[in-house]
Amino acid sequence: MTAKHCGFVALIGEPNAGKSTLLNQMVGAKVSIVTHKVQTTRARIRGIAIEGDAQLVFIDTPGLFRPRRRLDRAMVTAAWSGAADADVVVLLVEAHRGLTSGVEAILDTLKDRFVAGQKVALAINKIDRVKSETLLALTVKLNEAHNFASTFMISAERGHGVADLKTWLAEQVPEGPWHYPEDQIADVPLRMIAAEITREKLTLRLHQELPYQLTVETESWEERPDGSVKIDQLIYVTREGHRGIALGPKGETMKSVGKAAREEISEFLGRKAHLFLQVKVRPNWLEDSERYTEMGLNFKDGNQK
Repeated sequence: MTAKHCGFVALIGEPNAGKSTLLNQMVGAKVSIVTHKVQTTRARIRGIAIEGDAQLVFIDTPGLFRPRRRLDRAMVTAAWSGAADADVVVLLVEAHRGLTSGVEAILDTLKDRFVAGQKVALAINKIDRVKSETLLALTVKLNEAHNFASTFMISAERGHGVADLKTWLAEQVPEGPWHYPEDQIADVPLRMIAAEITREKLTLRLHQELPYQLTVETESWEERPDGSVKIDQLIYVTREGHRGIALGPKGETMKSVGKAAREEISEFLGRKAHLFLQVKVRPNWLEDSERYTEMGLNFKDGNQK
């Protein structure tokens, strides 16, 4: 009988590098929210994938950027602690953006925080956006900047190159028993995934700064006798004006967000979901430790300036 392998893989990179998209491709289901807006991922979502005899536990970390607010600082700390805890780290770099100052800062920090024996792979993402010669030049430049264990050219959105990366990761993780049942795809409570789905729909509908000023929490989760589930969620915003924007004229924005979220939650659960949304003004939620706990972040990590 072949020995089983299991290990943690941290996906790191700048905001919008495609980490959530890659995680969803690896797992084969949507466990992390994906939008075109940066800094979407807040909590460290653990997606679980099987490759041969190996179980890969992916940590989808928040994007690494220069933090300004408490929430930003807590997110960046969570990202780096996720990388430190992993057996393998995958750095995602966008092909068309190349070696940005943000990527340089990540490479510098990687050198400082490098754990002995930990392998770091480079995944150049969105390869369909550049010509092959540009891609080769970028590969050389990045490998000169850091001694990567291996380099992969991928399109996380289209799935190109993802299978090769997954196979390589399965070969790197240590021998040991699997941490999760074979059919489990995420180490996150269903109520948190439901809240993240609603937040994604809000982020896609609302513009400018508002998505970063709101959070969604699943207040109650009631299993119904007919097999369906009733979910009550609270959407916290920081100002009364934001409440009006979130609701939209005659509540139209909230209705369409609720419909889209309900459909996706039902599809994810494989059963009918009844979703009820309420928008509340909580001016200081960004300074409220309970909200951070709900997001899987450490409130104290936001203290350091």
